[in-house]
Amino acid sequence: MFYITTPIYYPNAPPHIGHAYTTVFADVLARYHRLLGDDTFFLTGTDEHGLKLQKAAERAGKSPKELVDEMSEIYKRYWKMLDISYDRFIRTTDRDHEKVVKDALNILYKKGLIYKAKYSGYYCVDCEKFYSPGEYEIVNGKPYCPIHKKPLEWIEEDTYYFRLSSFEDFIKEVLRSDIVYPKFYAGEILGKLEKEGLKDVSIARPKERVSWGISLPFDQEYTTYVWFDALLNYITGAGWGIDDNKFRKYWPSVHHVIGKDILWFHTVIWFSMLKALDIPLPRKVIVHAYLINRGLKIGKSSGNVVAIEDLIERYQDSDGVRYILMRVFNLSKDIDVSTELFDSIYNSELADTFGNLVRRVGILAIKKLNGNVVRNKVDQNLMKKLNISIDRYEKSMDEYNVSQALETIMDLLREANAYINKERPWEKDDPSKELYSLLETIRIATILLMPVIPRASEKVIDAFDLKREGIKEMDVGSVEQFNVSDAPILFKKVKT
Repeated sequence: MFYITTPIYYPNAPPHIGHAYTTVFADVLARYHRLLGDDTFFLTGTDEHGLKLQKAAERAGKSPKELVDEMSEIYKRYWKMLDISYDRFIRTTDRDHEKVVKDALNILYKKGLIYKAKYSGYYCVDCEKFYSPGEYEIVNGKPYCPIHKKPLEWIEEDTYYFRLSSFEDFIKEVLRSDIVYPKFYAGEILGKLEKEGLKDVSIARPKERVSWGISLPFDQEYTTYVWFDALLNYITGAGWGIDDNKFRKYWPSVHHVIGKDILWFHTVIWFSMLKALDIPLPRKVIVHAYLINRGLKIGKSSGNVVAIEDLIERYQDSDGVRYILMRVFNLSKDIDVSTELFDSIYNSELADTFGNLVRRVGILAIKKLNGNVVRNKVDQNLMKKLNISIDRYEKSMDEYNVSQALETIMDLLREANAYINKERPWEKDDPSKELYSLLETIRIATILLMPVIPRASEKVIDAFDLKREGIKEMDVGSVEQFNVSDAPILFKKVKT
């Protein structure tokens, strides 16, 4: 079993390259596990409550529900453009999710883990988060959000608290395990806890200020804090309290994919909530670094977004965009994006190394052998490279290092390109041996590339009459005959 989630995204604007970075990565892992033969469930969606959306709807002259209905469809449309193969698109306005939130709140309230008290503090509307002294920046003598670089609001109000402080020892113990990957991110949170300790957290907002949200089941004058509501989507998607068989099936294998900016919520708060609800913790929280543009993390608030449709137009379809994002993907290091970097990756690796090889071999197979290339002995050096590449690819993917996995495939394909240039099969009357070796290399590479570039992979499978095999079924040199009917042009170079 393999259950993978993305964060659910705040739909106050269309998704951009930053959302795609996270979502394509999760999709690649889902597709990879399907290739392994794992029963896979992939969840993504939209986080549709809270003050930020309430204000966005007011500015647009719409009701919050009208706004989120429109925006959730926009997100679905973008994910279709990028071939995101989710199994469920969850919305926090879904009826089953509202039930889960209220059931969870009732459980915690009855356990005495939720209580009412007064709160005062600095608040960021964009983050939907209160900031304590030491967490915010001071700009011109005023407190500013460290992420959105905007002034914080001072708020005083009655609220309901979750007894987060009672889980401090538990959280510290968990953070010393390997649940957070890469592990140094857990060390950063642990360091903060050791320095500041853990305080109870507000989980409600008065309806007079934030009307758009799920009402507290024990006090209708309050709505649920948007982060508390949103985090519970992961158990809703798995069927908690609704479909127990589904929950028992998928939850033990859950992997959360998140950006590093929301790590606190997905460790300290989420782990405490799960512990309080007697639900096992996730198998893994996979954390990635930022994409950087003009010196800042890419985001709507920073005004430095890169539009997904612009990328798809430039690189002709979803495959180019997916490949580029995964080729630069990094869990620990922020990556500066640029058209020059993206063009270089696309032209040199997709158009030249992979696409040109497929085109050349396809043309030669049709011209020299009428497309019928019978089983032969695979070149010894290529055979060795193939077996090494498969092992390295799987190891990299199992460590969530998609970029390294792609580099492994490109190295294999470069070896094949060197082989065709050295052997010069176009000069031979019967290049069966050479073409079989090359077609086997392309076959293996195509299967391994399927999680990242599914459209191009399908074109090669159809043109070369390949079996749709899982990774475990691949056996180098096992194909009895290739029946090549076309030599597709997979990627057209972009002008730089």
